[in-house]
Amino acid sequence: MEKFCLFLLLFVFYLDYPAAAAIPQPGFVYTRARGKCTPQYWSSRTESWPRMVPQMSTVSKVFGSRAYERYRYDLTLLEAASRNDDLGNAFVRLVKESTAALLNSYARKGYPYNAWQVKTLLIQALVSKKAAALQAQRFREANQACNHLHL
Repeated sequence: MEKFCLFLLLFVFYLDYPAAAAIPQPGFVYTRARGKCTPQYWSSRTESWPRMVPQMSTVSKVFGSRAYERYRYDLTLLEAASRNDDLGNAFVRLVKESTAALLNSYARKGYPYNAWQVKTLLIQALVSKKAAALQAQRFREANQACNHLHL
């Protein structure tokens, strides 16, 4: 019993000792980086959404009639940000990154696009897969780079 108590005391001391924090601990091997401006962030942090962009607003109402022609009429912004079927689909990637860009334009001071630009650029990019892929990539880069911006 005495050895057990000594072991327990040492174990508790070890866990509380600051140097122990530097020692790698077992855990998940794979972690997914989630910046505060990415679609993944916005889809999981709905309480952070700007008030002027309700989560249940539809893509067609927010982005206009051209978006209505390309996407489901009832596709919400929350659903668009949450999509995970964007690999190889430029239009899905475009709506996903555009949704995050729109939210960032309202919520992040210094974001490189304002809301009007995001809406206009999405509509312009709907003309072809190539244009959609290019604009989605531009929004993605802006979304990933905005982690240092003020809230």
